[in-house]
Amino acid sequence: MARTLIIGGHGKVALNLEPILAERGDTVTAVIRNADHEADVVAAGAQAVVADVASLDLDQLTNLVSGNDVVVWAAGAGGGSAERTYAVDRDAAIRAIDAAVAGGVPRFVMVSWIGSRADHGIDPGDGFFPYAEAKWAADEHLQASGLDWTIVAPGALTLDPPTGRISLDPQGDAAVSRPDVAAVIAASLVEPATVGRTVRFGNGEVPIADALRGL
Repeated sequence: MARTLIIGGHGKVALNLEPILAERGDTVTAVIRNADHEADVVAAGAQAVVADVASLDLDQLTNLVSGNDVVVWAAGAGGGSAERTYAVDRDAAIRAIDAAVAGGVPRFVMVSWIGSRADHGIDPGDGFFPYAEAKWAADEHLQASGLDWTIVAPGALTLDPPTGRISLDPQGDAAVSRPDVAAVIAASLVEPATVGRTVRFGNGEVPIADALRGL
């Protein structure tokens, strides 16, 4: 049983994650920007906190995360302007990491993407470039934070039903269903082998728990 704070609590991955954690006895808090989404996260088994993390400073974020055992960063700008992407996916994520350190939260799971690397290879003229740059900056900051971190890095996200099985370090677009991404996050929180690891994956043939145990 853990106290888990999910930032970006109304996203499709988060809404799949919340009932998994609640059903196993965790206390789950979902941070959402829109108060109209409160009923959805409550129905998924989470408590709702309405806050725009991109507008919170370090002290405010520290107050938000303190008292939890785990922070899961599942927020994102969702495309749009480069400015908004950097503000959310890089700057707010980095502040949340620093807040976890300041607030004594030991565990941090970052939802990233399979290509998040310093040499991600995205052309600066590509509209995806700000996201790739922002996610790598946040991931790199997390790795240097001293927290017990895991970076969950799926391939192309789909709305397919869950399979419960993945493939690590796959080739191609590494398509994976959002429910399976949620299951990987949930499993990573109880699998010590994921601490200090970036888990790059797509759907595959290996049961999730077995894949993570073998990292």
